[in-house]
Amino acid sequence: MSQPTGVIHDIGYRHYDGPRLGRGAGAVALFVYSLRGTFGLGRTFKSKIMPFLLFGAMMLPAVVSIAIMALLKQAPMSYTDYAIFMQAVIAIFLAAQSPVLVAPDLRHRVIPLYLSRPVTIVDYIGAKLAAMIAALLILMVVPLTVQFVGELLIDLPMPLHTHAYLAALGGSLLNAVLLASIGLALASFTPRRGLGVASVIAFYMFTLAASAVLTGVLESEGHRDASSWSILLNPFFLVNAVQTNLFGTQPVEGLPFPSGAGPALILLAVVALALAGLYARYRKALAA
Repeated sequence: MSQPTGVIHDIGYRHYDGPRLGRGAGAVALFVYSLRGTFGLGRTFKSKIMPFLLFGAMMLPAVVSIAIMALLKQAPMSYTDYAIFMQAVIAIFLAAQSPVLVAPDLRHRVIPLYLSRPVTIVDYIGAKLAAMIAALLILMVVPLTVQFVGELLIDLPMPLHTHAYLAALGGSLLNAVLLASIGLALASFTPRRGLGVASVIAFYMFTLAASAVLTGVLESEGHRDASSWSILLNPFFLVNAVQTNLFGTQPVEGLPFPSGAGPALILLAVVALALAGLYARYRKALAA
């Protein structure tokens, strides 16, 4: 008999006998992990600075509005215009945090590891998208709610702006869905976080400038109907137009938004296009 050439050592591995929660639990866990990541929770202190500074900036107008209501008994800042007024802060948050959700997994090529479990590519994209939507809702809804609670507690000589507050909540949801879809789609096309930030910021600056320039040129030429459509190039104005048509609120600064279902159809088309691009990008990453 020949001597054995190898020995099996017991190094402490144990078989897992616990519950296997399956696909749904995996998607929920990925959603929670991604949502925490957008605010830097569970990461280094440096990762928390930007999201919490931007959240503080979003809260500032609400706090000032409450102070004005308490001291001067004046109406609060318009709820439906809040996102328009703070669009630069929201865009910076989107640009800074969208790559956090998609760039690391693409850069380190760990997508197949996620999909080696019951989680599918649709679950993965859905969890990332839901996390970005939830983060944007927190950013936009909390200041609106704080301002509304302040209005409830302060005895103003005017009716409560309940309809405007509820309409603003609906507009916040539309903003979150549209911006999250665009932001993740743009950020996913590069595994480098810096380039992802630059692409989202460049998109926002381009749409902001193009919307203003085209609207001004068309109005100066007397094409008022065309100018009302050109302003929808800015995603924030697009949502404001849909919000105005759906909830019957006043448009920001009296802008002549087009009526009817047109703005809503444009919003749906942009979201669908962004999600299709996001899905195609991950299919390509999985095949690589």
